[in-house]
Amino acid sequence: MNSKNSSFVMVFSALSIAMNIVLGTVVGLLNIPLVFLDTIGTIFTAALFGPLYGAIVGCLTNVIQGIITNPKDIPFALVNIAVGIIVGLVSRKWKFDFKTAVITGLILSVVSPLIGTPIATYIYGGITGDINDVFFTWLVQSGQSIFTAAFIPRITSNIVDKIASCILVSFLLSRLPKKYTQRV
Repeated sequence: MNSKNSSFVMVFSALSIAMNIVLGTVVGLLNIPLVFLDTIGTIFTAALFGPLYGAIVGCLTNVIQGIITNPKDIPFALVNIAVGIIVGLVSRKWKFDFKTAVITGLILSVVSPLIGTPIATYIYGGITGDINDVFFTWLVQSGQSIFTAAFIPRITSNIVDKIASCILVSFLLSRLPKKYTQRV
């Protein structure tokens, strides 16, 4: 079976969207600090099929999640799209192994909050209902601007989340049969 088969790609992408939504929701409900796991499917798809498919999975994840839960979350699709594009471009150039995953995770941990923080501050005033709100409130009370107070906790949690997500995907990719990972 060719991994570029359109049926395979569509099914894999749909499962990746479900993975993003389910893992993101479970982690959110459990209030696990410093972890989101809502981009693993995007990273996995982008690493296998490239930036276009990663961006589509990222976008559709947030649109579907926004329809299901809160339409105000749809603009965060820009973050997930950027994740798909970056991982897809990196995986085209280099094998998505452990080292590449860590470096990519570091890049994503800066890019994601740079895109997400303005969205969070504009839509929610910086308060988004997770553990980062404690640090946000403390930073605002200590005199930091709303953007800075929203950015610092996001970059901290993204360092953990994006590196862990990329490493997990690199591990999964290393375990996939070669017929699914061969590039055409």
